[in-house]
Amino acid sequence: MDFLTLPSTWALPALILLLLSWVTLRLRARQRHQRHAATEALDTVAAWPPQAVRVLTVSERQAYELLRRALPGFLVLAQVPLSRFISVPRRHSYIDWVQRVGLLSADLLLCDAGSRVLVVIDIRTPAETPRAQRRHRRMQRVLQAAGVQVLTWYEGELPTLPEARMLLTPLLGGAGAGALESGSQPMPLATPQRPPTPQALAAALAAGDAAAGQWAADESNEPVPSAFFEDAELAPGPR
Repeated sequence: MDFLTLPSTWALPALILLLLSWVTLRLRARQRHQRHAATEALDTVAAWPPQAVRVLTVSERQAYELLRRALPGFLVLAQVPLSRFISVPRRHSYIDWVQRVGLLSADLLLCDAGSRVLVVIDIRTPAETPRAQRRHRRMQRVLQAAGVQVLTWYEGELPTLPEARMLLTPLLGGAGAGALESGSQPMPLATPQRPPTPQALAAALAAGDAAAGQWAADESNEPVPSAFFEDAELAPGPR
């Protein structure tokens, strides 16, 4: 039935309902604009007073030291966002991917001398909320899809030094077999009394690139630059 042919007793309530819906949408849009404008007007430091805190928890520091001692020839990094070492296509909105998983940080990264990520150590707590469990599962799914090995360690139940070496050695493949068999130590670049020389730094970087082989020569494997977000298209893409 055409709207114009509706009985007058129906037309007026329907018209009022449409008008109220339009007014509600306009008010919500205005409120969103006002909140956005108010947020933009806030001073970054004054509105959010910064305070420096520890980067790692006690368990994460213990696991970091355990990795460093178990595999002395490898690079150990902590709390690295996935958006730094995972690259994705730009077919869809990059900011949507970042909001879903890219801002999550891997607790510990075990890398070869060329800074290629070999294993991610995910430090978990025995009692986690369902939301935290979903977050860990989402991160592990992304890492495994990218070909990154993931080990889960729990607070208060960290492996011993021999156990850590036994768990990690099969996951390293050929990347660290030579370093583990020869018991090589990382190159001493500096001491508190002697800062690193440019020659020592250049030699360490060259050794890392040589150890990574063809993987390091592929420019597509370079890390995501820190200024990537400045050039990224932030408009939401299709879901």
